[in-house]
Amino acid sequence: MSASPIGESPNRVGGTDRVTGAQAYLADLHVPGALHAKLVHLDCARARIVGIDGSAALALPGVHLVMTAADLPDPMPRYGPQVADRPVLAVRETKYHGDPVAIVVADTRELAERAAALVKVDYEELPAVFTIAGALAPGAPLVQDPALRGDTGLALGNVLTEHRVGWGDVEAEEAKAHLVVEGRYSFPIVTQFAIEPHAFIAAPDGDGVVVWSTIQHPNWLQKQIAGLVGLPLSKVRVHAPDPGGGFGGKQHAKHEPAVVFAALRLGRPVRLVLTLEESFQAVRRAACASHVRTGFDAAGHILFQDIEADYLIGAYVDIADRVVAKGSYPAAGPYNIPAVRILARSVLSHTVPSTAFRGFGNPQINWAVESNLDQGALELGMDRLAIRLLNLARKGDAFIPFDTPADGDWEQTVRRAASEGGWDAPLPPGRGRGIALGIKSGPTTGLSYAIVRLLGDGSAVVYAGTSDMGQGARTVFSQIVAQELGAPMDWVTVIMGDTAIVPYDQQTSASRSTVLMGNAVLMACRDVQAKLGALAARIAGVEVGDVIVDAGVVRVADGRVLTIREVLASGLGRLGGEITGLGEVRKDADPSHPLSGAPAFFEFNCTVIEADVDRETGDVTLVKHITVSDVGKALNPLHVRMQDEGAAIMGLGHTLMEHCIYDERGRMRNLGAIDYRIPTIMDLPVELRSEIIENEDGPGPYGSKGMSEGALLCVASAVGAAVRDAIGVPIRDLPLTPERVWRALQEDGAR
Repeated sequence: MSASPIGESPNRVGGTDRVTGAQAYLADLHVPGALHAKLVHLDCARARIVGIDGSAALALPGVHLVMTAADLPDPMPRYGPQVADRPVLAVRETKYHGDPVAIVVADTRELAERAAALVKVDYEELPAVFTIAGALAPGAPLVQDPALRGDTGLALGNVLTEHRVGWGDVEAEEAKAHLVVEGRYSFPIVTQFAIEPHAFIAAPDGDGVVVWSTIQHPNWLQKQIAGLVGLPLSKVRVHAPDPGGGFGGKQHAKHEPAVVFAALRLGRPVRLVLTLEESFQAVRRAACASHVRTGFDAAGHILFQDIEADYLIGAYVDIADRVVAKGSYPAAGPYNIPAVRILARSVLSHTVPSTAFRGFGNPQINWAVESNLDQGALELGMDRLAIRLLNLARKGDAFIPFDTPADGDWEQTVRRAASEGGWDAPLPPGRGRGIALGIKSGPTTGLSYAIVRLLGDGSAVVYAGTSDMGQGARTVFSQIVAQELGAPMDWVTVIMGDTAIVPYDQQTSASRSTVLMGNAVLMACRDVQAKLGALAARIAGVEVGDVIVDAGVVRVADGRVLTIREVLASGLGRLGGEITGLGEVRKDADPSHPLSGAPAFFEFNCTVIEADVDRETGDVTLVKHITVSDVGKALNPLHVRMQDEGAAIMGLGHTLMEHCIYDERGRMRNLGAIDYRIPTIMDLPVELRSEIIENEDGPGPYGSKGMSEGALLCVASAVGAAVRDAIGVPIRDLPLTPERVWRALQEDGAR
């Protein structure tokens, strides 16, 4: 490693434990005296609860509690990050298959499962809606009680919210258009499939409560629990061990409230670990149906985009309405377009509540808009790369007129991807090539605090509320501290995941960790440096302004150069001690902005795909997958490449195979790892390569930008374009399974 750790790729902090299995995840933790819980739900999506009889379960020795809505406060406590619409347990009516009606607590997990099966629920199955079309149909059953919806003007239907963004005059531009291309596209329900299941433990803690959770946002959970049980924040402690994958699905509370109420009722710790199948019934990505109209002039300039998108968000809001708003906001893409009109609707349904998922609503709409742009290029007889370069926003362009200008030289990214992908090289028969661009708004608000303690021997401890879900936050923060304070990386310890110890962090999402918390860590280091400077000035007998502390070295105006350890040894003396720094990064909300704040940065990606299609079977083989992202500065290049490769592979899931299948009663029929397919080593591209563009033009430490979602945004669009290039037939519905591709070929042949 060079003298500066920034821009290098040191071994990941905790990486060895992750790959050897030594790391303790939440399900590996055991709290003394903990009881075990199991949820009870009905064998259908929507039903009126007539009665619940837990007597047979309670008759089993070792069963301590069968808790139902009747055992909870009236009115039922409800929670949610956007709307407090989710009950702790289903009250009067279930809303989706998996909506818990009771929680059973027993001495062992096996006994809890056995007892849960004995709970008798008398219920009346009710009509339900599981699709966008069904939810929007006249007279469709209402998913939520209008009394809980408030005076929104939409409470008598299943549209929760309408989000409208736009500029210019679409009709005027359409009148000038040489070509208008129109298409309807669909994106399926998929699940996050984190290998670590969701798990929760709660225990009374004196006059408070302590919670362990696989949560991404421990401070948010702390606030939710405090509000539900009527405690001050100081009496609610949340432990959030590093989760084994989150991908957005672990952002917000799921079943923690039920476990907390059970633990407080019994006065003992209660533990609930979901199975993989139950995790499928806890989180998912929203499906989307889009209608896109794109107008062009004869030269290929985009004159307007008219976009409508309906997202199927499920039974409770969770964070899904924010997903719809933010995901659809940059729907027109990274292009300079005179007129844009976007209408995105959050549609309620009797399905698992959708939540955040890597990409945060953008992949759904990117699939439609980039595919429509390809159709326009083909009808105009233009090269698909050329039409994108013609319309692409250049750095500083206000491509969204009232927002952050383009913050990167995005043409570099596109040209690099095209070059690496061999865009102009000839292809053999049956093979096609596709290109797509993806953009996502970064965090629009934020608040992160960090504390850095420089100890007497020059080692350091960092306290940060960020969750390290595998993105390498611990490593990057260690690199920043090593750079600023001169400590070897293995002398830096990063403490996370305990609200009683680490300072507040708003959330771990929106690719914000390096930019927002990274800046807070950097500021804390600078605070330490300022105090070191004052200490060194006293030792050297000079003014504070005559001392410069930078990159682990103390320089005095008279030419003396001291190490930080020398200053500490002399300045702290026999009493010892430490120097503590505090960093705070705040990005306040802007009520006038459609997203309550302009994005701190944009994630921008270009993906090029080369695909081979077997016309006899419809099977798609990816020969080449090139993904290039604009990252500002790669603080740890290996991390950046791994994150992009992981995102690219994840994107292949919803593109080629992943989709949740529901029956007529709203039950998911492909729960679990056997029937729900995700990409394996057998499905990977023959060649997968990630490249990065660095111009040090980001708002994060040393010019960095957030990344790790960009490489997923346009995977489907690029693969779909490559498949169409190979077979000459457009497919507008995902996933591109062999059957779907084969049927498209048969229908085309019949025509």
